[in-house]
Amino acid sequence: MKTIAPPVVLCVHDLACLGRAGMGAVVPVLATMGFQPVPVPTAVLSSHTGGLGEPVRMNAAGYASQALAGYKELGLEVSCVFAGYLPDDSSRAAAAQAFEQWPAALKLLDPAMADNGKLYQGMEDAVEPIRQLAARADLVLPNLTEACLLLNEPVPEGPVTPDWACALADRLRESLNTGVVVTGLPMGKNIGVCAAGRTAFLVQKPRLACSFPGTGDLFAAVLAGSLMRGNALSAAADMAAEFVWQAISHTGPAADTRLGVWYEPLLGRLAPVREG
Repeated sequence: MKTIAPPVVLCVHDLACLGRAGMGAVVPVLATMGFQPVPVPTAVLSSHTGGLGEPVRMNAAGYASQALAGYKELGLEVSCVFAGYLPDDSSRAAAAQAFEQWPAALKLLDPAMADNGKLYQGMEDAVEPIRQLAARADLVLPNLTEACLLLNEPVPEGPVTPDWACALADRLRESLNTGVVVTGLPMGKNIGVCAAGRTAFLVQKPRLACSFPGTGDLFAAVLAGSLMRGNALSAAADMAAEFVWQAISHTGPAADTRLGVWYEPLLGRLAPVREG
């Protein structure tokens, strides 16, 4: 009997052991959606960096590159390379290596390097290397700050209009020559996501009073899974935005926001529908 395995997604991302961010969000989502996530840690942290103090870091230099070479030697078939937090030259080289080793795979890059108008600590020299890597991806998923950095443009201080958001996404798509989804767009009472493939389109959700770390990772994971199911970029972006909005809405008002959204009770909504 021929065995059937779920499509493999290489997750070249950080492993934050406390807090629902990085692989803590990506791996459960992709597994629930019917794929086989293969974690390739670019950094191992005691917690994410969004408000839980300075994390303890395990030196993982060189691991990702060696692991990828080992998977290639095994003949592992990879359907998607999902690259996220790449904190140093070694991890960025590993992401480029994965893109090169599996050229037919869907290549996604979440250029996790900045938010709220500022670069993350330690990412001061990351913009140009990540810009070069982004140009090799099939789809790039920056937040507003990251999109402006990739374009070398100032980050707007207030709400943006739909026309401005679509123009930004189009400029980034043309600059990188790849598909783009820009997240975290402030639009007054709404928060927006603007995607630019062949054309630009906008998804808006009501802005909620609280914010959580890891929601960008959650969005990217649902989007990746939806695309791998064969959905159009517009449908995938809408599905991902809705799931993140529902997860935030279902997180208890007394929740410690530093630990991320309580998405786990909603995972069943992402599971594939099985016939029979």
